[in-house]
Amino acid sequence: MSMKYKLSSLFFFFLIGLFSQDLNDDQLLDEVIISSSKINLPFSKNFRTIKIISSNEIQQIPANNVSDLLQQVTGIDVRRRGAGGVQGDLYIRGGGFDQTLLLVDGMKMDDAQTGHHTLNMILPLYLIERIEIIKGPAARIFGQNAFNGAINIVTKDFVSQRGAVEMNLNELSYGSFEQKNISLSTKISGENINSLISYSGNRSDGYRHNTDFKKNNYFIKTSFNTNNKPIDVLVSFNENKFGANGFYASPSATEQYEETQASLFGISTTINSENLSITPKLYWRRGQDEYIYIRDNPSVYRNLHKTNKVSAELSGSYFSDLGVTGFGIDLSTVNISSNNLGEHKRTTVNLFADHTFKLMDNKLMVSPGIAFSYFSDLSFHSFPGLDLGYNLNSKFKLYTNIGKTYRIPTYTDLYYSDRTTIGNENLNPESAISTEFGVKYDSSNVKFTASFFNRNAKNIIDYAKENEEDLWKAVNIGSLSSNGYEFDFSYSFKSSNTLSSANSISIGYTKIKDNNYVSNINFSRYSLNSLKHHLASNLNLNYIKNINHSIVFKYAERSDKSNYSVLDSKIMFKKSIFIYINNILNEQYSETNLVPMPGRNFLIGFSTGID
Repeated sequence: MSMKYKLSSLFFFFLIGLFSQDLNDDQLLDEVIISSSKINLPFSKNFRTIKIISSNEIQQIPANNVSDLLQQVTGIDVRRRGAGGVQGDLYIRGGGFDQTLLLVDGMKMDDAQTGHHTLNMILPLYLIERIEIIKGPAARIFGQNAFNGAINIVTKDFVSQRGAVEMNLNELSYGSFEQKNISLSTKISGENINSLISYSGNRSDGYRHNTDFKKNNYFIKTSFNTNNKPIDVLVSFNENKFGANGFYASPSATEQYEETQASLFGISTTINSENLSITPKLYWRRGQDEYIYIRDNPSVYRNLHKTNKVSAELSGSYFSDLGVTGFGIDLSTVNISSNNLGEHKRTTVNLFADHTFKLMDNKLMVSPGIAFSYFSDLSFHSFPGLDLGYNLNSKFKLYTNIGKTYRIPTYTDLYYSDRTTIGNENLNPESAISTEFGVKYDSSNVKFTASFFNRNAKNIIDYAKENEEDLWKAVNIGSLSSNGYEFDFSYSFKSSNTLSSANSISIGYTKIKDNNYVSNINFSRYSLNSLKHHLASNLNLNYIKNINHSIVFKYAERSDKSNYSVLDSKIMFKKSIFIYINNILNEQYSETNLVPMPGRNFLIGFSTGID
């Protein structure tokens, strides 16, 4: 272990010891909060476009993995390459795949190599308590990778009888393309300790030539000192091996193959008093990517990249008569070892401060804030922002926000080269000013949100070329203005057949317009094919007490005028036995790089959650 890593560990445990002595255990915050921001405001007072997907919704929605589930959220564009959530790029409100931050229990899963690996760390659905999605500028809250938004996956906590050991078969299913899925978990509860151990495996022969895959997830979550100040330890290891027919390069590259690994080890705790909440975290995120151009002949072309990130963070909120003050600091060290990109390392320091106060009889909330980031090998940046919210009444709220965001180039942007692509060591960071105005209505059975948003970005990084035969080169292409609007509506109701369970219908729509780059770019690899129109609707019905039926319809149209409609359905009996049918209309479509998505397919089996 290096000296920096040892210092980070000592820093973390020093903070735990220091604040454990100073805070009163018996004085806990009296409001239920979510971790959608580091200020930890109650959700009803958080004036941003935030969507929460609960564990109950996750169980009912026609989806078998996080990538497929996020496809059903308007404003979220997951450009998948194939089935099973094997590989895909994540976008929020247009922009690029490097501009969205994924977190697991508040720990940042950004990969310094490339945003292509953002989704490598996604967890099996049965381990997820909820998914928190923040759309719009979030850099001052989460740092530079949250250029267009952030998605936080919150893992499940559980309560088990003390001294008990419970073993569960959480999923066993079979489907088209020889899909075979199995998930197992064990809960162990002892004196002052709880532990959850899980394994999930997914296999498929593939829906066309060279699209087979093998996925494994190993997961451990342990809480120590559960009777006093719990300390959570989380360990996760994801391993994907898959044929990548046409995934990269060109559609004619049919024999590509890839293996990825994503590891996470994290320690965290939260210490509360009447006026102060503090959360220290220490975590290590490791990524590995092996790419082979011809699967049966690796000597033709092979890349192997390994990245490591160690981060020590401290965030907190102070509650006073003047409002809520949020503050935080995190120190990260990042390194990469690659046969293509070389050896590089970086130290990053982030500081943020935010204050929320109330005016006009507590109807108006004002939240100014700023974050500072230092990158040892690049530059220093600041991210100021302002949120405003106004309570028209207990159900109607208006909100607006403005923020400045940055994104530094990835190691791929800077150094990657192959027979078709070349990096650029002289790239400048991307930056943007983002604004949003929205309205929320929330009652017992009706929820509605609508917002208008605008993003003026400059120095956007893309791979471009002047002539078709030229190499793709990473360049700062100039400026890009994006704007649009979106709405989400949901209605819950009961029928005579569902006295205890609510039915629901929801519909959401997002429209995005990207103005062309202010430059003479003839060919662009990524940024000019955003999701121009995105419609998603869900009908969830409980026919009788033990049968639930969910139907999802999605329509998408991209900037290149390609469009497609997809209908999915899932029927569950006793919240365990299910049949899931994807692409019922047998639509022929692709989401990225001309990779055709599977036609009509099914999955049948049973699944149970973790209580």
